[in-house]
Amino acid sequence: MKAEFTAIVKRDGDWWLGWVEEVPGANAQEKTKEDLILSLKEAVQDILELRCQEAREQAEDDFEEITIAI
Repeated sequence: MKAEFTAIVKRDGDWWLGWVEEVPGANAQEKTKEDLILSLKEAVQDILELRCQEAREQAEDDFEEITIAI
């Protein structure tokens, strides 16, 4: 799955802070902007993977996966 998200980033003293607008809970703090971007990507991937697992568990068995476009 390839997707694009919007990251809000800012420098705060010696740290870079960032949040992903579309994914609640996807935020990070790093010493460099490059490390921040990597951490934000990992946070989004982890959150989406966890939500997929939770959805499958709630559906139990005999479900169908479909792709929807927005």
